Amino acid sequence: MSATFGRELKARSYLESHSVECFVPMKQGIVTNNQKKKERRLIPAINNLIFVHSVKSRIQELKRGVDYLQYLTNHVNGKNLPIVVPDKEMQHFIDVCETHDESLIYLSANEINLAKGTPVKIVGGLFDGVEGTFIKVSHHRSKKVVVHIQGIAAVVITDISDGYLQLL
Repeated sequence: MSATFGRELKARSYLESHSVECFVPMKQGIVTNNQKKKERRLIPAINNLIFVHSVKSRIQELKRGVDYLQYLTNHVNGKNLPIVVPDKEMQHFIDVCETHDESLIYLSANEINLAKGTPVKIVGGLFDGVEGTFIKVSHHRSKKVVVHIQGIAAVVITDISDGYLQLL
């Protein structure tokens, strides 16, 4: 879903207060506090994005009272249908994002073409069990593992050796 105008943390709070499982990808960032001092803390990695795990009727019910919470949709056969992310794909994305590794790179769906990549699984290390695509990412010399959510976003794992990769 989209929480417009940077209100993804407010939306997360609202949904969690109603016992709805949700996820906002976070990264380390530098922010200025009220005393105009810079400090490191976790900030949303992708603007306006929040993943919600619930049944459609429950989401509709909660969404009625919140004008800034909107569905992300795909245009299919003349209709705009809410995007549904498969559980396995979502879990791999969460597993990578929750490490808060500073070398992770977040991309929008249109910034990467996975068609030329090779499906891989990471065996061992911090990202053990995560499946992604081994591909050349622009502005990087070597190939990287990309964990993506179709049509929404992708996260690039930048530091992983070939010995941890298993072809699928």
